[in-house]
Amino acid sequence: MESDIQSNAVEKEQGKVGGHTVTVSVNEQPVTLTGHSATGAAIKAAAIAQGVLIEQNFVLQEELPNGTSRIVGDADEVHLREHLRFTAIRPDDNS
Repeated sequence: MESDIQSNAVEKEQGKVGGHTVTVSVNEQPVTLTGHSATGAAIKAAAIAQGVLIEQNFVLQEELPNGTSRIVGDADEVHLREHLRFTAIRPDDNS
């Protein structure tokens, strides 16, 4: 039941529009997202619901093609497309 509630919250957060589905990577694990955009919080919630061992308070970073990364805040919108790569780390990890 809890996972149903979490899944519903993820779907609502992602704004399930038109059935557009993409697979992204979070900590090297595939995560399926639905919609054309999602917030950082929704990406983390979807990853957690799909078994990625992170927590909602982790810092989400988008890995950019040029080898750099950018932090994606919980309220930041990300335009979803195939092959996006994210890393989620503990907020106190100084690595």
